[in-house]
Amino acid sequence: MAARGHVQDPNDRRLRPIYDYLDNGNNKMAIQQADKLLKKHKDLHCAKVLKAIGLQRTGKQDEAFSLAQEVATLEPTDDNSLQALTILYREMHHPELVTKLYEAAVKKVPLSEEYHSHLFMAYARVGEYKKMQQAGMALYKIVPKNPYYFWSVMSLVMQAISAQDEKLAQTMFLPLAERMVEKMVKEEKIEAEAEVQLYFMILERLGKCVEALDVVRGPLGEKLTSELRSRENKCMMMYQRLQLWPECNALSYKLLLKNPDDWQFYLSYFDSLFHLMDKSWSQPEEGEHCVEGPVQTTVAEAVKFVVDRMEEQDKKESRPLRGPYLACLELIHRLRQRGCPDEKELGDPLELMVQFFGKFGDKPCCITDLKIYLHLLPPEQRSQFKKRLGELVPLGEAGEDGFGFPGDTKALQRHLCVCQLSRALGLQHALDTEGKLRLITELKAHYHHGLQFGKSCLKTELQFSDMYCLMAAHVYVDLWTETGDENMLWQCLGVLEEGLSFSPSNAQFKLLLLLLFCRLGAFQPVVDLYSSLDAKHVQHDTIGYLLTRYAGSLGQFAAASQSCNFSLRFFHSNQKDTSEYIIQAYKYGAFEKIPEFIAFRTRLNQSLHFAQVRTERMLLDLYTEADVTLSLEESVKAMGVCPEEDDIPWDNMRDNRDLTVLVSWDPKDRELTEEHRRLSLEEESVWLKVRSLTLRLLASLALLGHAPSPRNSDKTNENGISAKSSTLQTLLSQLDQTLETAAQITEKQTQVHTLIYLSNKGLRRCGIWEVFVMLFIQFLSPDDSTELQTQICNAFKSSVAQLQEMLSRCKGEVLEMKDGRLTTRPSLLETLVFFVETVCVVLWVASYSASVLRPLKSSLQKKKKKKKDSSSAMVLRYYLTFILRRPFSKINEECGFTRAAMDKVQSSYLGSLQELGDLLRKRADSLKSLKI
Repeated sequence: MAARGHVQDPNDRRLRPIYDYLDNGNNKMAIQQADKLLKKHKDLHCAKVLKAIGLQRTGKQDEAFSLAQEVATLEPTDDNSLQALTILYREMHHPELVTKLYEAAVKKVPLSEEYHSHLFMAYARVGEYKKMQQAGMALYKIVPKNPYYFWSVMSLVMQAISAQDEKLAQTMFLPLAERMVEKMVKEEKIEAEAEVQLYFMILERLGKCVEALDVVRGPLGEKLTSELRSRENKCMMMYQRLQLWPECNALSYKLLLKNPDDWQFYLSYFDSLFHLMDKSWSQPEEGEHCVEGPVQTTVAEAVKFVVDRMEEQDKKESRPLRGPYLACLELIHRLRQRGCPDEKELGDPLELMVQFFGKFGDKPCCITDLKIYLHLLPPEQRSQFKKRLGELVPLGEAGEDGFGFPGDTKALQRHLCVCQLSRALGLQHALDTEGKLRLITELKAHYHHGLQFGKSCLKTELQFSDMYCLMAAHVYVDLWTETGDENMLWQCLGVLEEGLSFSPSNAQFKLLLLLLFCRLGAFQPVVDLYSSLDAKHVQHDTIGYLLTRYAGSLGQFAAASQSCNFSLRFFHSNQKDTSEYIIQAYKYGAFEKIPEFIAFRTRLNQSLHFAQVRTERMLLDLYTEADVTLSLEESVKAMGVCPEEDDIPWDNMRDNRDLTVLVSWDPKDRELTEEHRRLSLEEESVWLKVRSLTLRLLASLALLGHAPSPRNSDKTNENGISAKSSTLQTLLSQLDQTLETAAQITEKQTQVHTLIYLSNKGLRRCGIWEVFVMLFIQFLSPDDSTELQTQICNAFKSSVAQLQEMLSRCKGEVLEMKDGRLTTRPSLLETLVFFVETVCVVLWVASYSASVLRPLKSSLQKKKKKKKDSSSAMVLRYYLTFILRRPFSKINEECGFTRAAMDKVQSSYLGSLQELGDLLRKRADSLKSLKI
């Protein structure tokens, strides 16, 4: 453990065995060793805390907390006990208790630098910025070191950032921080780069850009050396903010002369040039143009500058730089936007791109560089452009299949780049079905030929020809979406499975397979695919939706719950991890990173994906675990769901999904647009709202408690039933409004070509919420026992009719062989999942109704039970006799990788149906326990 290295008291030898046991995960032996030690040394506080750590790690949290508090109340000052208690409280997720420990410690040992430092860091963990400021200054007074002083300054900045009132931040916190730094500047006590960075940050946040610029350009700026061109970048940022376009232009020009491959300075050079032209800025007659050097203000100067940079690269014998050639295309693009005829002086875009391909076509970056400038080519030149590029690709003699193949990896990359550019130009999409099938044959032939170049590749390395395989898969998807021929989809899966067999680490193969399996309703293979991606840290938020988005709706409840838990572990650890990052930033003076860490934590806390997996996980737990008896109430209480409170930050929701994670070479008119993103977010938000309201309605039902007797209706307000019914009514009204919004979204849906685009089909199909409305609305305002019985009876008659209607939508073959073609209907599976959820809801409402009617001993309740029971029997009979009867045997007629994909889909369907059947049987057994 961390504390052991700092132990210096005589008890170190006695405590060491306990530390060793805890380090090795042998918590029971650690507890036993601590007990032995405490028998001989009752006042050895650290031994008690170490025992508490062992208890905490064995699941005995209450006992561990009680033991820790015994020691904490004694206000220990020995380093062993304090460090051990810090570890324990962090594991218990009570970092606020650590602050109390060190507050007491510094009172007893007021001159301890170590304890004051620990107190500051304890405040940092819980975000007590004001107390951090005070602790930093107290530490500086004891030990006058610059880092401690600037800890206090940074804490003032954090108070400004976190302040609800921006005026308070601008008039009090930031000016005070500025004065504190200025004091050190005047006394010439600034020592480190981090202190200059902090000064710059304060001035920037105050909007004092001129002063910030003076700091960077002055003697203090000389300390900015840790990052390449840090000083120049800060100057550029201030020039742009102050709209000092002559200085911005001159600095960009000067830096590009030194490094003609720095793309960011080309952009600032062009931006400043056109701003100067728009303002008709003229050169001063005498003297220097500006502090940064000569300024260029005309298109002719810019054209000459870019052409000169290109000519320099043409003359070089060493590897040419891409920047100047791309700058030429960028300048043409900007001039064309402005309608400036001078673009012709730079040359024909087609010739420039052919020239660029000739120099860099064997680099994978060539496609990404040229793709953004393909719009410069008129439609009539696109085929010519492809032909010109093809002439620069050395291919061998054509074989019997009519294809010539590259002789080395560089030629392969050139040919691959031509194929990618062809797709980006829309030439592949313009082919008819036969043309696309011929293209697929060619791509597969090139893929198989290219495998010879990667025979010595490790499993963790990609094959040189993998992109041929991926492009063939994309063309198969085109055919599937255009013709509806599902055989194209199966062939696509086969190609990807083959590609994955040669490149087990290819993330693009896995991502596309993952999406296609989800579209087929097969969640089982998706779990392994996502796991093999080995997503790291924030990727659980940015791409985790690819797994959890389909988890609950495809019937794989166990895997869905596991997937949600996997994502939630990352989000829950975010709070603790970010605190540690902040502490490290303080220790090492990386002050500019602290606001970034805070913003990152906020971004994750407000994540759409976080809200989705949290809601879905709780619903999954209720549907699969909660029974019709008291366990629904117990489950809701354990989850901490409060029906009256909505803890989802709707107004500040952050969509962190990476919708561009799949490689795409599609032309611009088929790319995902901002409108598509907006519509997708709107759909996902409405879906989340529906699911959240579903959860809160179930929580309301669970917390209604024991129903009041009709004779005691006057007391309903006392026991809270009336208030809870009001909550139900409010939630039902919100659900009704949300469903109307969902219907409107469905009406305005547009065709989207991008495969990764997600659409909530469940919003259109599912009938669970209509059953909610029908059932719950009946219980809101019963007048007497007769009325109550009638309402409940009518409600369940309606619910049975709804269940029968939902059941009719589940009928059909989820997997069927027609005319030698295998077809799927995953919508049936999704609808069946919603049907099962509805059955669970009906049973919970039936349980509540039974508790209401039990005192009445009404015969109508028995009739209701009979109807419900027959409905459940019908459900089970349908499930057992119809759904499980599947024509899976004919799958074996296929062969190879395609058959492997079919087998995975078949296995997943069977697994989903098995889990749905098990849950229905469990609910049928629960139904038998419903008695009045």
